This record gives sequence, C-alpha cells and structure tokens, in this order.
Amino acid sequence: MAVKKNAAKQPEVKGMSDTKRWIYGFALLFFALFLAVSVLSFFFFWKDDQSVTDWTHVFMSSKETVNEARVQNWGGKLGAVLAKTVVADGFGLFGLCIPAVLIIFSLRIMRFRPAMLRKSVRLTLILMILGSLTLGFLFRGNWEVFGTGLGGRHGISIAEWLVSVIGTIGTGLLLLLSIVLYAIYINRNTISMINRVGKGIVDNGRKVGEAVSTTAAGILSHEAKQTDDAKPETKSKKGKKEIDDDDPFIVRSADDDPPLYPGELIDDNGFTIVDRSGAPALPEEEPRPARTGKVEVDDAGFVITDMNAKTAPPPPEKDEDGFVIQYASGDEAEETPAPATGKTDIGTDTYTYPEPPVSATETACPPAQETQQFQSAPAYTAETPETSGAEAKDDAFVAAVPDGLDIEERRDLTVERLPGDESLSDEEIESALYDPTLDLSSYQRPPIELLEDHSVEVSVTSEEIVENKNRIKETLENFGIKIDKIKATVGPTVTLYEIVQAPGVRISKIKNLEDDIAQSLAALGIRIIAPIPGKGTIGIEVPNKDKKIVSMYSIIKSVKFQESDYDIPVVLGKTIQDETFVIDLAKMPHLLVAGATGQGKSVGLNAIITSLLYKKHPSELKLVLVDPKKVELTLYSKLERHFLAKMPGEEDAIITDTHKVIYTLNSLCIEMDARYNLLRAAEVRKITEYNDKFIHRKLNPNKGHRFLPYIVVIIDEFADLIMTAGREIETPIARIAQLARAVGIHLVIATQRPTTNIITGVIKANFPARIAFRVTSMVDSRTIIDQPGANQLIGRGDMLVSTGNDLIRVQCAFVDTPEIERITEFIAGQRGYVGAYELPEYTPEGGGDTGAAGSKPNDLSQLDAMFEDVARFVVQNQQGSTSSIQRRFSIGYNRAGRLMDQLEMAGIVGKAEGSKPREVLIQDILSLEHIFKSLDNF
Repeated sequence: MAVKKNAAKQPEVKGMSDTKRWIYGFALLFFALFLAVSVLSFFFFWKDDQSVTDWTHVFMSSKETVNEARVQNWGGKLGAVLAKTVVADGFGLFGLCIPAVLIIFSLRIMRFRPAMLRKSVRLTLILMILGSLTLGFLFRGNWEVFGTGLGGRHGISIAEWLVSVIGTIGTGLLLLLSIVLYAIYINRNTISMINRVGKGIVDNGRKVGEAVSTTAAGILSHEAKQTDDAKPETKSKKGKKEIDDDDPFIVRSADDDPPLYPGELIDDNGFTIVDRSGAPALPEEEPRPARTGKVEVDDAGFVITDMNAKTAPPPPEKDEDGFVIQYASGDEAEETPAPATGKTDIGTDTYTYPEPPVSATETACPPAQETQQFQSAPAYTAETPETSGAEAKDDAFVAAVPDGLDIEERRDLTVERLPGDESLSDEEIESALYDPTLDLSSYQRPPIELLEDHSVEVSVTSEEIVENKNRIKETLENFGIKIDKIKATVGPTVTLYEIVQAPGVRISKIKNLEDDIAQSLAALGIRIIAPIPGKGTIGIEVPNKDKKIVSMYSIIKSVKFQESDYDIPVVLGKTIQDETFVIDLAKMPHLLVAGATGQGKSVGLNAIITSLLYKKHPSELKLVLVDPKKVELTLYSKLERHFLAKMPGEEDAIITDTHKVIYTLNSLCIEMDARYNLLRAAEVRKITEYNDKFIHRKLNPNKGHRFLPYIVVIIDEFADLIMTAGREIETPIARIAQLARAVGIHLVIATQRPTTNIITGVIKANFPARIAFRVTSMVDSRTIIDQPGANQLIGRGDMLVSTGNDLIRVQCAFVDTPEIERITEFIAGQRGYVGAYELPEYTPEGGGDTGAAGSKPNDLSQLDAMFEDVARFVVQNQQGSTSSIQRRFSIGYNRAGRLMDQLEMAGIVGKAEGSKPREVLIQDILSLEHIFKSLDNF
C-alpha cells in the first residue's frame, strides 16, 4: 500500500512543479513587459518626469506630493523611476535590452524554447554594454539626452575612463575592433562579406580610374593634334616652311582642309602629296563644311569611314598598347607618316611608293582595270607616331586603295586599323579556376532552423552517480576485488565509470562479473570495457535513469561539424563524453549498419543523409537510394534534380523494385571502370587529386574529362534483397566495395537480420566500418562487430560504432519525419539540374532483362506443377540432387532434371558440381516464400 501511495503522489508533485513554473514565468513576463513599456515612454517624457524620478517619490501619497498629476510615464511613478535607473543611470538607449532579456527568460521558465536561447541572451547583453559604451564615447558631454547622455551614465563613465587611459584614438580603435568582433560572433560569414565589399570597392575604383585616364588621354591627344594642325597653318600664312628629315612627305586627302604645308599637290586619285623639300605653296581653297563619318569594317579587317554619312564620329578608344585612337572626322586631316622612303616627281605628277613587306600587306579589293599614272596601287601605310623603327616593321600594315572608285569617293575614305583581341597570360589562365558549383551558384544549403531541438534538459544528479559508485565498489569488494580509484563520465544516455583496480587483480576477473554488477545496479545495458583502449583503466557503462534525446539540431550546429574539412562528413550523434561524433565516409570507405527491428536503424540512415545534405553542394554529391520497403526513403524523392542519381530511362530515382537493384549496381560498376580510365589518363591515383587537376584546368574536357562528384549508395533492408534478388547481387557489391573507394563511390548497407547468411565473409571483409544497434543475441553482435556488446545496448538509438580498431558507444541523433519533409521541400524549391545524375546504361549478357536470379524471364514463365513442392523439399533437407527428387516424388529422370534446372534459375540451388549434390542457397522456408511471390510476377 505504501508503494501505491508513493506512486500516486508523484504525478501530484509534478503538477505542483509545473504550476509554480508557470506562476514564476508569468510574473517575470509581466514585470518585463511593464519595464519595456516604462522604458519606451521614458524616451519621450524624460524631461517632464525629472522631478519624480527619485525612489522617495514612489511611496509618497498624493497628499504628500503635488507632482503626482505631472507624471507622464506610462508606467506611473514606479515606471518612471525604473526607467530612469535603466536608461539614464544605466545603459542609455540600449537599456531596452534588459526587458528583452527578461522576456526571453520568462518564456524559458514557462518551458517555451526560444531559438538559440543562450546565444540570444549573450548577444543581447553584449549589445547593451557595447552599444552604451559606443554612444557614451561619441556623445559624451555634447548631447545631454535623458539627463546624462545617449549612452547613459554607464557608457559615459567607462568611455571617459578609457579616454584617460588609452586616449581618444585608442578608445575609438578599441570600440571599432569590438564592433567587428561582435559582427563576426553573430555571423561567421562577416569576414568574407567584408572582403567581398572591399574587393568590389577596389575593382570599381580601378575601373573609374581607368575610365578617367582614358578620357584624359583622349582629350590631351585631341588638343595636341589641334595644336599641331594650327602651327603649320600659321607658318604657311607667314610664308615660312620647316623641313622634317624624319617625315619627308605626308599623304593627305584632297577633300580635307586647305593645304597645311607648302608644296602640296593633288594626284588623280584624290590624295594630296606634300613635298617639304621646298615647293611653292598652292593657293588656299575655300573651307568645306564639316562632315561626319560612318564607320564600317571591310573583309580585310579595316575600318572604313564614309565621310558622306551623317553619323557622329565615335569617341576615342584605347588599343592594347595603351595608345589612344581618335577616329577622323570630315573637318580634320589625318596625318600618318610613312616609315619608308619614297620619291616624288612634281613635274610629271608621278609618285613612286616603297614596296612594303609581303607579310604586312593586305589588299582590300583587287585593282580595277583603269589607265593610271601610278606605277602600282597607292599604298597607305599607318604607323603610330610613338613607334620606333624596329617596331614599325611588325606593327605597320598596308591597305591598297581600290582603283575602281571615283575620285570623289576615294577622297572620302580613311583607313584605320582595328585593335587586336586581348590575350591572357599563363598566370591569368592558371588563376581562372573551374567552379563546379557555378551551374547552381544560387543554391543555398538548408538553414538549421528547419530542424527541431528535441533535446530536454536532463541532468544526472550527483546522488545517482555516488549511489552507482558505491554499488559497484561494494559488488566488487564482495568478490574480493579492491578498487583504488573510480571516476565517472556522464554522457547523454550512459555514464562511464572508470575503475583502477588494486595491484595484482586480473582484468578477466572483473570482466566475468558483468551480470553480477548489472544485478546490483538493477539496470539493463551494463557493458564492461576491459581495458579501455589508450587508458590503464577498466570501464563500466551504466545507463542513466533519465536518458537525454540527442537532436539533429544540436549536432548540426556544433562547431566540430560546421568546421569539419572531411571529404564526406557524416555526423552520427554524441559520445559518452558528450562530444559530437563525426566520421569521414571517404576514409571508411564503406559502412555496414545492422540492428534489430525498432532499435534506431532507419533513424541512423536519416541522420547520415541529413548530414550530407547540410554539408555538400549538389554538384559535389550524388545519392543512389535503394528502398525495398518503399516507405523509408521515399521522402527524398523530391531531391531528384539536385542530389539523386539513376539509370537512363527510369521513372523513379529511388529504387523500390528489387529486380532493378542488380542493374543499378552493375551500372555503378561501369561508372567505376570509366572513372578509373579517367584517373589513369590524368595520371592520378584518387578522385581528390583528379578533381583538383580538373579545377585547375589541367585536364581537357574535350578528351572526356569531367568533374567527378562523390556517389553514396544507400541500401536499406539488404536481407530482403538477398531473398528476392538472389545471391547474384553480392558480385557487384563486392566489386564496388573492393575497388570503388579511389573513384569516390561508397556503400552504406543496412539490414535488420545480422545473420551469417546475410552478412557473409565477402561483405564483412570489405566493410571495415560498421554500426551495430541493439541486437537480441551475442551471436548477432559477433556477426556485426566481431565481439559481444551490441546485445547489451539499451535501444532507442544507442549504438556501437566500429571504425576498424576502435569501438565507440554513440547515442544516435534523432531527426523526425516533419524535419526531413521541410529540408527536402526547401531544397526542391530551388533551381536544380534538368534531371537526375545519369548512370551508365547496363545491358546484361545475352541482352534482354533478367529475372530474380539473373536468368531470362521466359525460362521461368512456365514452371513445373511440382516446382513449389520440390523447392520446399530441397530447402527443408538442405540437399538437392536429381536422383533424390526422382525417388521422393516418383517421377522420371528428365522431369527431375528440368525441375533441378528451374531451381537453379530461381536461385534456390547452386550450379552442378559433378556427382556432388548441389549447394542449397536458401536457408529457410520464409526466404523461399519471398521467391515464390517474386516468381508470381512472371
């Protein structure tokens, strides 16, 4: 009866606790809201309430004070006094942070869980102190708001003290540094954002500088040209002439301005020939109106300006050598000295041009058949005035003026050279790295707010720890084992007690007392680690009374996961030391997951996939999902255009038909071989080196090279695949497990039947990394992790992770179905690829489709009437031979032989081995019934 009374009292005590919690929470919430209203009103009415902002006025009655009617604060006299204490005597404008913190705490007391509670409180308090100090430094003594200043008495006092210690500049730099660190603490991407903004400012400044310099150079060139044009004209009026030895002549169009030099003549083709050696000046012509030119590009690559077109001249441009190119207009003469020497015969009006180099000559069009006085087509040679003689040979070009044009048309033509295409240096090409994420550059990883914080603040009391210590020590002393030292490490699910035994005590003696210790502690899941690897102690793991749920939210936001630089980071949960457990699937390289039904295996697969989605870009990772249950992994079907891979022609990216699994695995083998060929051509040994070469543009895509994403194959219910698809599935799995590590293909296989006929020696040999959830027997534990221990787990996500040598106990992270739906919807709502990542097409030998055992469906379409009876007989006796079937069912040898062939094609028996009986591949009747159901589809 006493037990019943105690049991009845426990819910009552819990209700009392909840009632008090809500009372305290509401009281604190009321005070916080009252303080917030008072502070807000103090910002507006602080001048009107200065006479009543003393604590002595709060408790005065209306008869004792005449200022009661003048209180303007919305919180009355008490609100005015509290607001003055918080704002004027405290933190100024940022005093509003205090009621904000109180509101957060009140919600927490009432068992609401605001997002990032601790971080929100820390950020708010730091903002209050830093903001008050900043305002106190900026407006100290200059802006007497609130009676003290914008920063409050706190900010002004500390700011003045800092100024007296490190000076004004030092205080300003300290505050600036504090603000930057605060921004980085809020968001770690602040540094990269500052770098991007700074880079943008520098780039824009450089562009503006280049534009200004280009414009200035064009203006100076234009002014210099006008000055040069004005000088010869002045000299010609004065009747003076100067001889330039470097430029003995200038070719000009006769349709330009009046002659600038004495001795100018106009030939029949409309060009002005200037002889500076001394010739009588020609009479000046009437100035022609200015014409605008139309710029066109002929077949030879030259710019032809038509002066008769009514278009404005283009602005000055800058060629690749830094020279300003000014296009000619109708009212300006273009002077281009020729680098070669020529002879002018003024008397005969015939001019002999120098013969240009063949490589530098381009003909605009073939010469017309007309009678001319020229010995050859007049060549127009352009050279930059700053170019030296040696450079002129390379840069000079000659354009032949067409002979078929009239004089009026020829005189309106100017020929200019187009600037060449810009070329990049080897350093610039090397720096332009290939970005595989550029196709989906706008992709955003799922925010952590999509996950829920399922963790409950559960702590192991010191009384529980001391009690367990005493019981362990007492139990061991009863068997004559003395303990020198015992230490406890509290984890989320279990507590590890490390024991140092007295000298002379054997470890095996303690290990044999596992059941006795469990009996004394009255707890399930006791596990003894003797000894703990790397320590000279013996570990005893004892489950906690109140077990803590490890949420995916807490481990995804952990620093260890966020800052991990693994190639394929997978976060599983938390260890006994309450540390986030992160592994690199690329180094494992494959993972075997096993456990009894309902012990957390599916949740573990969801945790693996979720961690990959939170860490990798769609261009870096592809998933091949095999779900025979058809309900476990279908939530991820929305990610087809982002993360999933499938064979060509398949409708669903998630494989639910067991007969298609063999095709997909063989297709992955083809992909593996193709990737090895690429690695061999690139002369590298693994995928990371290959992708690094491709990113640095050292591999030619035209030769078949491409960026290789990681492919993670997740197979659920592997035992069901063995029963329905047959043993043929082991061959591609073994090939992938043995060879695919170097090319970035990794397997994750899960099963709820960890028996030796499912997890065979071939599977275990190639899966060194294994996860064992709770199983029912020690034999199953030895099958998974080669040692007992999995049978002593407590379930609900409690697991043992074997990475080859170490065996670590981890509490798996919990992620619920609504969270997965939110994550997949967030990713699916973004822009993705056209379709899923296509695997190579696989064609089985002999063509056509294969059945459940890899044979043609037509071979099993007409089964013998006695097929099922014979199959049950063979499986029950675990022996199959034609003679035994013939004797048992009283049939002929030929019919018995056909039945044996059908059993082989169905995957029930193995191939014939001479006179020996055939090996029976199916171990139980349940597996045989699955084969019967699959054969019914034929």
